[in-house]
Amino acid sequence: MRRSHLCPAAVALVAAMAGCSAGGPAPSADATAASATSTASAASATPVGTAPSSAAQSPVAAESNPPGDIPDNIAFVEYANATGRYRFTHPEGWAEKTTGTTVTFTDKLNGVHASAGTATTAPTTATAKQQDVPALARSQAAFELRGVTEVTEPGGRGVRIVYRRNSAPDAVTGRQYRDEVERYELVSHGREVIVELFGPVGADNVDAYHTMITSLRIR
Repeated sequence: MRRSHLCPAAVALVAAMAGCSAGGPAPSADATAASATSTASAASATPVGTAPSSAAQSPVAAESNPPGDIPDNIAFVEYANATGRYRFTHPEGWAEKTTGTTVTFTDKLNGVHASAGTATTAPTTATAKQQDVPALARSQAAFELRGVTEVTEPGGRGVRIVYRRNSAPDAVTGRQYRDEVERYELVSHGREVIVELFGPVGADNVDAYHTMITSLRIR
């Protein structure tokens, strides 16, 4: 059988013709960049510690002595997000990652994740169970609902959803922990801020969580 040998120019011409016959010209560099930006924005909306692609996995065992207590004597410092129009205090020294209206602070196995958007009506227990809980069940690894209650905090009115999930695997060891998450969805001044406070199941973080959520202000 004879093999045909095409010069580089001919190869480029054939490739271009194939692209046109497949439905039009190849995407422009601007279109490719826009697609990448859209994907990055969607990824940034996922809270740290989650494993969305593993939502169906089985729950990992909770630690009997979890290494996750936030020290009672830790200092708190204020964080303000001008774009999202909210502020709150968080433990000093935690690693920060901010993207637009979203911020995450983490330290070892503990963290707080906050994001903001527009809203005129505060969520209720009923709407949270109809909309938010099913969405969390789809996105959080080994999701387990612990409770939904309506709350009024200094920062606004809304709901508190408590749930458990498997943490994302450790980048080095691959180990996962069983997280407990306190998710607040609070509305005020036409804005909704969602705050997720998370740490290992059994960790004693009540006081630190209370300090952070009661310091939240929305404007």
